[in-house]
Amino acid sequence: MAKATNKTKTTSLDQLLNRQVANFNVLYVKLHNYHWYVKGEQFFTLHVKFEELYDDVTLKMDEIAERLLTIKGAPAATMKEYLELATIQEASGTEDPRQMVQTLIEDIATLSEELTEGIEMAEEGSDQPTADLLIKIRGDMEKHQWMLRSFLG
Repeated sequence: MAKATNKTKTTSLDQLLNRQVANFNVLYVKLHNYHWYVKGEQFFTLHVKFEELYDDVTLKMDEIAERLLTIKGAPAATMKEYLELATIQEASGTEDPRQMVQTLIEDIATLSEELTEGIEMAEEGSDQPTADLLIKIRGDMEKHQWMLRSFLG
């Protein structure tokens, strides 16, 4: 299934970084939703994991926004902008614990794909600091994805 063209066609590194600021902010809110509303046998495990993830996502979002400012960009800073720019979706509020974890795995796959695009754009533009930042973030997110996949068995 193809994604909407207006959200996937990136013409500049600034746009790609801004989309990631939006994605990480939407993910932050989604993780809080999951943290607050997870129920069932896995409550204690997932409640703690979701908090760990939203703390990590907060740091990554801030690093991307500050990098964008460093290269003279302007990061999105409102919920309206985040929802317009993001390629991941908000929580529906109806997910069971397994769906929460599966959705996060899919969201991280989307982020990783887009971070790879950003790494390539940064390298093409000889912007090693941005490429390094995105490489580190992608590696961290892929580790989270592996752990979440392992949780589902």
